[in-house]
Amino acid sequence: MLLKTTAIALAALGLSAGLARAADFVTVPLEVVVNAPADKAWPKINGYCQIGGWFKTTCEITSGKDHEMGAIRVIAGRVTELLVASTAWSYSYSQPKSPIDYHGTVEIRPVDKGHSKLLYTLVYDADALPKHEAEDKAKDKDNRTKQFTVLINAMKAAAEAK
Repeated sequence: MLLKTTAIALAALGLSAGLARAADFVTVPLEVVVNAPADKAWPKINGYCQIGGWFKTTCEITSGKDHEMGAIRVIAGRVTELLVASTAWSYSYSQPKSPIDYHGTVEIRPVDKGHSKLLYTLVYDADALPKHEAEDKAKDKDNRTKQFTVLINAMKAAAEAK
């Protein structure tokens, strides 16, 4: 009898968990060819707080150091991001207090002797957007795509600068 009661309770728990809000993760993959080799381009754009200049706003590292795991940057005095991964030619960050489970990765890849590919990938839960934004998830994704296309193009220009 105890086994049957436990099985019923677990089944009910599973059903109620299924009724909870399901995540709707959206990926915004951006990439651009850089007219410079990766080993020359990456040092020009890999600073964790350089994003402030590209967005024409402020960026301050408030904890840790540039390139250090766990470093925290604050963009425009209001967006807090945590450095969660780093390789020789990439870094990833999260917004730990974000209700939309927001993450981003910046990466450069060698293409050939004189070119590389810059990738900027965003991932977030569109289902957790505020109601007024969630009503048009496609518009929200389009706005983010436009905003970060401007950013990746600014990064490209910096990477190609002599």
